[in-house]
Amino acid sequence: MKLLRYSTLLLALSAACGVHAADKVKVGMVTTLSGAGAGLGVDIRDGFSLALKHLNNKFGNLPVEVISGDDQQNPDAAKQLVDKLVKKDKVDMMTGIVFSNVMLAVGPSIFNSKTYFISANAGPSQYAGEQCNPYFFNVAWQNDNLHEAVGKHVFEKGFKNVALVAPNYPAGKDALTGFKRYYKGKVADEIYTKLGQLDYGAELAQIRALKPDAVYIFLPGGMGINFIKQFVDAGLSKNAQLFGPGFSADEDIIKAVGAPMLGMFNASQWGHDMENPQNKRFVADFVKEYGRLPSLYASQGYDAAMLMDSAVRGVKDKIEDKDALGKALKAANFKSVRGDFKFNNNQYPIQNYYARVIGKDAQGRITNRTLGTVFTNHGDAYASACKMK
Repeated sequence: MKLLRYSTLLLALSAACGVHAADKVKVGMVTTLSGAGAGLGVDIRDGFSLALKHLNNKFGNLPVEVISGDDQQNPDAAKQLVDKLVKKDKVDMMTGIVFSNVMLAVGPSIFNSKTYFISANAGPSQYAGEQCNPYFFNVAWQNDNLHEAVGKHVFEKGFKNVALVAPNYPAGKDALTGFKRYYKGKVADEIYTKLGQLDYGAELAQIRALKPDAVYIFLPGGMGINFIKQFVDAGLSKNAQLFGPGFSADEDIIKAVGAPMLGMFNASQWGHDMENPQNKRFVADFVKEYGRLPSLYASQGYDAAMLMDSAVRGVKDKIEDKDALGKALKAANFKSVRGDFKFNNNQYPIQNYYARVIGKDAQGRITNRTLGTVFTNHGDAYASACKMK
C-alpha cells in the first residue's frame, strides 16, 4: 500500500514538473516562402514533406506535427516566428532556415530554449567555430565548403584570373573566403552586391573592364537567375567561363534560366544522378510528387527529416530526454541521399564534394551531371575552434 502511494506521488510530481511521455513530435518549419529566395525554402519544405510521406508521417512511432511559417528572408519576421514556436507551440525540433543572417539572428532564442535546430541549409562559420552550440546541427554543409570545392576545381582547370561576385552578407563573405582558400591564382576583384539585388548592369560593366578568364558567382535564388541571364545577354560568356557553387547552378535556377546555363561548372555535396538506393527513391518520388527534378535544397530538407527520425528512434520515442535526443542526433544513424553521413565535432558534416557540369541528359533535359570527386571526407576550416559545451 505504501509502495502504491509512493508511485502515485512520483507520477504526480512528474506531471507537476512537466515531465511526461510525448504523444507526438512537434517540428517548427521556419523557411523562406516569399520573395527572391522563395524557391529555396519551397524546395526544403517539399523535400522534408516527401521524407515524412516515406516515413508514414511518423518519427519513430510518434506522429509528426509540422508548424510552418514564412520568415520572408527577414530576421525580424523570423524572430517573431521562432518566439511563437518555442514559447507557445513548444516545438521539439526546428528546421528550414535558408539564409545565414536569419539563422544568426534567431540562433540565441532557439538555443536558450534548449530546442534542437537541424539546419537544412544555413551553415554560418560562427556556429561552426567558437560559437558552436550543442543545440545546432547542420545536415547540409558549412557555408565555405562548396566554394572551397569550386576554388580547387577552378585552379586545377588552369584558370589564372578570376572575378568573384557575392552578396554583402555573412554567407557571401564566407563564400569568397572559402573559394580563395583553395584557389591560388589571381583574383581580379571581389565584387559585393546588395542581398536581393536583381539588376547587375554596373557589376557586368566592371567585369568587362577586368577581362577575367573566369567568373565565380555566389548569388542565391532569384539573384543568380537574373545575373546568369544578364551575363550571357551581355556577351561575357564568350570570353569568361562561369562557375558557381551547386546552389547557384541547381535545378531551380536551371528551370528558370534554361539554355544559357549550358556548360556552367559548379560543385555540390549531392547530385540527382548519385547511385545509391535512397537517392534513387528520393529523386523518382520527388519528380512524381512535384513534377520537377529536386535541387540540393530539397535533398537537404529530406535528410533533415531522416536525421530527426533516426534520433527519435534512437531514444525509443522518449524525446523528452533532451540529452539523449542530442546524442541520438549526433550519432546520425540514417542513410542520407548522399550515402554515408557523419558529423564533425562541431556538428557540421564531414562529406565528399563533387564537380558538376550543366548539360543535356538522355531525355533532353538541361540538368547537372556529376563529373568526379573534388574532396573526400572533407570537414570545415572552423571545427578546430569549436569547444562544444
